[in-house]
Amino acid sequence: MVSRAKDTHTTNRVVRIDDEDWAAYELACKAKGLKRSADIRMHIKREVSAWRRQHPDEAAAFTVAFREYKESAEDAKG
Repeated sequence: MVSRAKDTHTTNRVVRIDDEDWAAYELACKAKGLKRSADIRMHIKREVSAWRRQHPDEAAAFTVAFREYKESAEDAKG
């Protein structure tokens, strides 16, 4: 079962990162005044934006397909 955060409506994701890197990443993020989760989300948004600029046709098709998927999932919930 997928766990969703109630306040943000986001899905929890699992990634495997060794303890030493995770601790060092926390220090790097603290130095920037960010939490690790915020920094990761910002990185993902930058990467997706760059991909969309490089692949505008694919990005548009993905956006349409994803909206249709979300609508059908919401309809199924009732």
